[in-house]
Amino acid sequence: MAISSLGVGSSILTQDVLDQLREADEAQFIRPVDLSITNENDKKKALELVDANMTNLIDSIDALKTPLLYDERTTSVAGTSVEVTAAANSDIQDFTLDVVNLATKQIEQSGTFASADEFVGSGGQINLNIDGQDFLIDYTATTTLTELKDLINDAAGEKVDATIVQISSGQFSLFVSSVDTGTTQDITISDVTGTLDSSLTTGLTAVQTGVDANFTFNGQPITRTSNNITDLITGLDITLKEVGSSTVSVAQDRDGIMTKIDSFVEKYNAAITELSKVTKSSTESDERGIFSSESTIKRMMRDIENMFSTVGGGVGTMSDFGFDVDKDGKMSVDKDVLNAKLDENSTNVEAFFSGGMFTNADGTQTEVSGVFNEMSVTVGQYTTYNATLDQFKDSINDRIGALEERKTSATERLDAKYEILAKQYAAYDAMIAKLNNASAMFTEMANTSNDYSS
Repeated sequence: MAISSLGVGSSILTQDVLDQLREADEAQFIRPVDLSITNENDKKKALELVDANMTNLIDSIDALKTPLLYDERTTSVAGTSVEVTAAANSDIQDFTLDVVNLATKQIEQSGTFASADEFVGSGGQINLNIDGQDFLIDYTATTTLTELKDLINDAAGEKVDATIVQISSGQFSLFVSSVDTGTTQDITISDVTGTLDSSLTTGLTAVQTGVDANFTFNGQPITRTSNNITDLITGLDITLKEVGSSTVSVAQDRDGIMTKIDSFVEKYNAAITELSKVTKSSTESDERGIFSSESTIKRMMRDIENMFSTVGGGVGTMSDFGFDVDKDGKMSVDKDVLNAKLDENSTNVEAFFSGGMFTNADGTQTEVSGVFNEMSVTVGQYTTYNATLDQFKDSINDRIGALEERKTSATERLDAKYEILAKQYAAYDAMIAKLNNASAMFTEMANTSNDYSS
C-alpha cells in the first residue's frame, strides 16, 4: 500500500516536523517583513489624518487671504418702511429714509359683460398703449372676452397683466394693470379698424392711478417711479415697503470675518494637535509617535509653529491683532482686540491679513504681502499637488510595494524549499518503513528458530 502522508511509515519524519521547521523559517524571513508592512501601513493611515488636517488648515488660510472677505457688507434697518441690501465694497455709512408714499401701478377696469364668453366686437384691430408704447392686437367677430384677455397678455405681457374678474352674478369685467409702477403707466385701448365694445375703450375706468414713490434721504426729497431703487447709492439695493421712517446702517461684515478667523484657529489647533501626537518622542513604545523619527513631518510641524512669529512683513505681529499661542502650541484670538483694530483702521487690518499698503504710525506706507498669504506659501509647500506630503506618501507606498515583493519572493523560496523537503521526507519515510519491515521479519524468523531449537 502506498504511503498517504508523511510519518505513516516511520512515525518520525511527520508533517508536524515540516510545519515546525517552516514556522521557524517564517519567523526569521517572513514575520519581520510583515511587521515592516504593518508599520508602513500604520504610517500611511497616520499620514492620511495629517494630510486631511493640513488640507483643512490651508483651506482656512486661503479663505482669509482674499481681500474680498474684508469688502463684504451687512445692513441693519431700524424701522419697517424699507429693506436694504449692500453689495461688496459699498460705502460704510448710516442714513435715514422717510417714505412719504409708495409707487403704485396703473389699473384699468372695463365695463361689465354678461359672460366671460361674450363676444367683444365686430372684428378688426385695436391699439393698446401703455407708457407711450403701442401694441397692435387683431381680433375677430367671434373673439370672446376671455380670448381678448389672452391676446392682450400674449402681445403686451411684458408691460401689462390682463385678467377677468366676476364682479357679481352676470357681471364680468376685464382688468388691465401695468407691470411697472409710476406716473407714466397710463393705459388706453382704442380701435384701429372694426368696432370694439365701448366697455373696453371709452368704458375703461382707472381703479388705481400709477404714481411715483416719494421719500426723503437724510431729509432730501427723492422721487422714483419704482419701489425698488438701485440708483440712489452705489452698491445699495433699496426696497420701499410702507409709509414711515427707517434708519439704515451699512457696515463691514464682521461676523463673516470672525467666522473665518474662528475656522482658521480651529483648523490650526487641530493640525498642531495631530502633529504633536504623531511626532511625540518617548522611551515607551505605546506613547511614541509613529513619525517621531521622521524628519519630514517634524520639519513641517516646526515650520507651522514658526509661522506665528515670522509673518507680518515687518509692520506688526499676529499678537498685535489679538492672536496668541500658549505653551502647548494652541492658538487663540481675542476678538475684542481684533475688533478694536478693525474699528481703528480696517484698511490696515485688510492689508496686514491679505496684502496691500499698510499705513505706519508715522504716516509712511509699507507694501506687505499679508500674513495669510505668507502662511499659504508655508503650508502650501507641503499640501499642494505633488508637494512634500504627496512625495512622502509616495515613498511610503514605494516601501510597502518593495516589502510586499520581498515577502512574495521569500514565501516563494520557502514554498520551493518545503516542497523539496516534503518529497525527501516521503522518500526517507518509505526507506525507514522498509527497513522497519525487514527488521520485523528477521526478528520474527529468529524468534521462530529459537522456538524450534527448544
